[in-house]
Amino acid sequence: MKSSSILGALAAGAAVAVLATAIPANADSKTVSTTATSKDPCSAKKTHWARLQCENYNNSAPGDEYFGRLKLSYLGINNTFRDEAIRAGQNTVSSTVINKVGFADEALRDWAKRYPRDPDLARSYYLATLVLSKIYTQQAQNEAYDYMHVLATKFASTYFGKIEKTNLHRGFTMHWYADASPCGASPQPDPPAPALPRGVKLQVLVPACIATPAPASSP
Repeated sequence: MKSSSILGALAAGAAVAVLATAIPANADSKTVSTTATSKDPCSAKKTHWARLQCENYNNSAPGDEYFGRLKLSYLGINNTFRDEAIRAGQNTVSSTVINKVGFADEALRDWAKRYPRDPDLARSYYLATLVLSKIYTQQAQNEAYDYMHVLATKFASTYFGKIEKTNLHRGFTMHWYADASPCGASPQPDPPAPALPRGVKLQVLVPACIATPAPASSP
């Protein structure tokens, strides 16, 4: 009885030793470390600059990916904003400019939704503010301010974010045209001014009156 008990104890001890050899004590920490590395592929970079470059690369949209209904690339979005800003001149309410900018703006929002940390978004937001601020409609002026605010907060450390922080500090004036009234009609009272963010001013422009066609004379 005693010999069988001793043999059993030796066998149990050998099994424990085998298990201890097969499963290292730090297996859990290695697994956690490997998982953390796989989630953050840039953590292995040795310098801060290398990690930043790695993060920017992983957060960027591929150059051959397209956004919005017109399937614009990020270069197509930027080119549209830049070209229409030139075409708008000092200001515009041209439907052609508004429609083209609208499609590019839709593509920009799609891009930002799918790649919210893409560092190239800052340049596109800045180009969008340049053209939207020249479109004298209430919607375009509101969108221009929204993009300025995004740049000044989410991309505050970038070159374009610093520009918009300065512009907002100086004050931003929204411009849009009021509805035109027929020539000779009594002037209508000004509509109540909308609530504006702090530091934002409003200038409503009154367009020329609309000439009413004379009634055709009967033969």
